[in-house]
Amino acid sequence: MLKVIKRTVSTICVILILSSVGCAGLISGKYGTIVPNKDVTESFENYQVSPNLNYYISGSDVYPNAIIGIDKSYTLDSNLWKEVEFTPETLKNLVGDMNAKVTELNETLHGFNILDNKGNNIGDWYSILSARTSVKMEEDNRIIIITPDIDTYKENGDEEKRSRNNPPFSP
Repeated sequence: MLKVIKRTVSTICVILILSSVGCAGLISGKYGTIVPNKDVTESFENYQVSPNLNYYISGSDVYPNAIIGIDKSYTLDSNLWKEVEFTPETLKNLVGDMNAKVTELNETLHGFNILDNKGNNIGDWYSILSARTSVKMEEDNRIIIITPDIDTYKENGDEEKRSRNNPPFSP
């Protein structure tokens, strides 16, 4: 009887371990990430356009929710990102417009490296910190990058936050 219980417990443990390893592989196996990078921030702030990247914007043409640059050896698999041909001057104008927008919200823009599921740098991301995304690696160097929420620049409808940040004028 004790042998049967030990065997059953051992079998359950093996199944749980294999299941958790399998799920971890499914969860993290094909997904990359973005990580903050000061050099990426500086390259956008200095309007540097890399010839090795294809650039895209999400959201408004004037105040995009994010700008991404994807290594030319990858294909962005999305119809939600708009491809843009940047020159230093057009990037300067767009970054300036984004800065004007985020200044109204007491936010700042930040640069990030886009990493594949193996930790390799495959591009750049530029947005406010609260912009959310996910990066999924597909076959044949195709990637899916989820666009940030359309209301990225809104203050989550939080009137209390707005009044704390911009108290009413008192004579």
